Amino acid sequence: MRDVEGWIKTTCAYCGVGCGVEARVLASGRLEIRGDQQHPANFGKLCTKGIALGDTVIHDGRLMSPQLKQPDGFVDIDWEHALNRVAEQFSQIIGEHGPDAVAFYVSGQLLTEDYYVANKLIKGFLGTANIDSNSRLCMASAVVGQKRAFGMDTVAVCYQDIEQAELVILVGSNLAWCHPVLFQRLIVAKQNNAALQVIVIDPRNNESCDIADLHLAIAPGSDVVLFNQLLAYLAAQGELDQDFIAQHTQHFEQAYASASSDAQAVHDIGLSEAECQAFFEAFARTERVLTIYSQGVNQSSQGSDKVNSIINCHLATGKIGKPGCGPFSITGQPNAMGGREVGALANTLAAHMEFNPQDIERVASFWQAEHMATEPGLKALDMFEAIAAGKIKALWIMATNPVVSLPDSSKIKRALEKCPFVVVSDCIEKTATTQFADVLLPAQGWSEKSGTVTNSERRISRQRRLLASPGQAKPDWWIISQVAQRMGFKEQFSYAHEGAVFKEHAALTALDNQGFERDLNLAGLSHLSGSEYQQLLPQQWPVLKQQRSVSHQRLFEDGRFYTPNRKANFVAVTYRAPSIQVCADFPLILNTGRTRDHWHTMTRTGLSARLATHMPEPYLLVHPDTAKKYAVTHGLLAKVSNRHGDCMSRVIETTSMRRDEVFVPIHWNELTASNSKPGGLIDARADRLSGQPEFKFTPVKIADCPMSSFALLLVREPVELGQIDYWVRRKTTGAYLYQIESQQSLQGLDERIHLALTTARSRTIQAASANHRLCAAIDNNQLSWLYLAANQGIAEPTMQQVMAWFAEDKPLAELEQDMMALAQ
Repeated sequence: MRDVEGWIKTTCAYCGVGCGVEARVLASGRLEIRGDQQHPANFGKLCTKGIALGDTVIHDGRLMSPQLKQPDGFVDIDWEHALNRVAEQFSQIIGEHGPDAVAFYVSGQLLTEDYYVANKLIKGFLGTANIDSNSRLCMASAVVGQKRAFGMDTVAVCYQDIEQAELVILVGSNLAWCHPVLFQRLIVAKQNNAALQVIVIDPRNNESCDIADLHLAIAPGSDVVLFNQLLAYLAAQGELDQDFIAQHTQHFEQAYASASSDAQAVHDIGLSEAECQAFFEAFARTERVLTIYSQGVNQSSQGSDKVNSIINCHLATGKIGKPGCGPFSITGQPNAMGGREVGALANTLAAHMEFNPQDIERVASFWQAEHMATEPGLKALDMFEAIAAGKIKALWIMATNPVVSLPDSSKIKRALEKCPFVVVSDCIEKTATTQFADVLLPAQGWSEKSGTVTNSERRISRQRRLLASPGQAKPDWWIISQVAQRMGFKEQFSYAHEGAVFKEHAALTALDNQGFERDLNLAGLSHLSGSEYQQLLPQQWPVLKQQRSVSHQRLFEDGRFYTPNRKANFVAVTYRAPSIQVCADFPLILNTGRTRDHWHTMTRTGLSARLATHMPEPYLLVHPDTAKKYAVTHGLLAKVSNRHGDCMSRVIETTSMRRDEVFVPIHWNELTASNSKPGGLIDARADRLSGQPEFKFTPVKIADCPMSSFALLLVREPVELGQIDYWVRRKTTGAYLYQIESQQSLQGLDERIHLALTTARSRTIQAASANHRLCAAIDNNQLSWLYLAANQGIAEPTMQQVMAWFAEDKPLAELEQDMMALAQ
């Protein structure tokens, strides 16, 4: 898909929007990026992260070769040694302890082909379903809700419904920051249609509220009450679609009775009667209603019920399967949907099949698998509990960082320390998780690997190879297949290329799926030639024949669902308050989420200097009244803590927060900041059905963190700073910048920093005054590192000046004069 100017079509590596990207390699080796104007997800638009993709394909921190842990650290080994080691250890542990003693923990960062091969190996040939994805943290509750209501994990809507809706409800979705290109589409739709209303339901007055006609600052966790009350209102006002309910649904009476019984919990919503009335009336009187929901709904100990409370209201009014209508679950990761397609969750089989005798036999026969798993495996939190208990003795982690992303991270660390054999496949050498590996396997990253991803509207798009892989990095599907061959399954894993994997996956989706058996059907892609796979256009499933032009398919238009009688299920749900509540010791509610320009644990976005400028360090959003009550100050550091641990963040006072609630972003961790990882605070409570953890309701307290000394450190390569009260690292032009604060004296901090600076140097520039200390090293007529310390906070202009010294090629004599002047 390279045009005459060298542009290659591919797909963005970030959120579930699945934006089309065009990239080309410049003579300088830099990757130039632009939006693909023909791609139906984004029509050429990109968010800040997508625009900066070219910044992140540098080789900083890359894992270049397989490594084996030795007593004194990791050593490089060759691929043959590494693959044999993994195969032998897994085989030995299965032989001694049975198949359930091994597990895979995989990721929505994998391509569908990678996901498919991993799922096939563990479920079909190792004989266990102990494979789960970090997508368990993202959309597992949506999967449960959709399967309960529709019979399958079916997202029915298209992105076009945004433009065709008359009312768009954002529930637990800060679309503006988390799915910016869809938010841009919503802005344009609202500009083109003055009648289009937007309602935001979120405890925070977030950035999406900028275009909202109504913001409902709902109390955290009370979504079920709100939507149950909406259902009761619709019934009381005669706003139900009785024909649709009678012809296309079942169990309405049970759902209505349950919704009515929640009336006594209405005070838990935290909204006025007028606010609720305005919402109810807007939903009732509007024909085309689109309800977009994401992590604020899913990441809850009652996430599945929240999803069904939303779906119930759409079923009750027949606002589904029509243009501009429906409940719309937006995934967080680029290929969370692809993982669901291939069964890379512990409780599902491939191709949207289930653990029932018929489907087990069907998949086993297709794969020619003699050791097929016959029952669901362990979900993510249960998996790590089993590791800690010694039941799982071999774990393979692929393209994810669970030490940062999973709740109660200290427990995750203890589990990994105890596990006899841990394999980590990653493109980054040093993450919070790789240090626990026995074997590290270098995987290709975005721009190097080739395959497919599926976005939130079920659209399959190609990711294409743009650059050569650094070092010995290999595709994940190849790594898994090579291990499988060494475990005795050579014939079943002898793929020549990723297109062959995709072709097999497509054929499995079509197996015994001639009519209305399963929603996922890629029959039209099951006979692709190699060249057709390479040229594949974005395809929205089901694909019964290859789509030669862009199509937009809305499911359930005929009112038929994937249940045995083709009727959708109303699901009776009742509000349950979070099991752990605020108390005198921990009186505040902590909410966590994303910030605009960073992604997950920052291993990719942390490499971009421009992405670091928007929110350069961890922050704590708090209402001014709450800040005053607990004596924390805007612009200074505060500590958030509970019985699990603590983390530090920069205080931002804002009336966008409800009183007695705080918000921190998820991205910073051990490698990008000290003592600033919120995962250590999160209790391992999860939805009883989906296994998705509760990230939106954690009781905490906050306190001021007074500091005595401050510093900036710029270095060419990251350094280990050791035990310092607070530091945060970010990329700048030509260097890494560390902002440092300490409770030590200026002299004590100065001594500790110099211990970390082991860079060889030929000349040092030093200067000091009563308030400042400055030291810089010059190597080969170039700044190697620079350290500036002060006994008060360092002003932004000073910070910008110091960063400019690394970006500019200034004569050394002039540079030395500037440094001396600054130190005075």
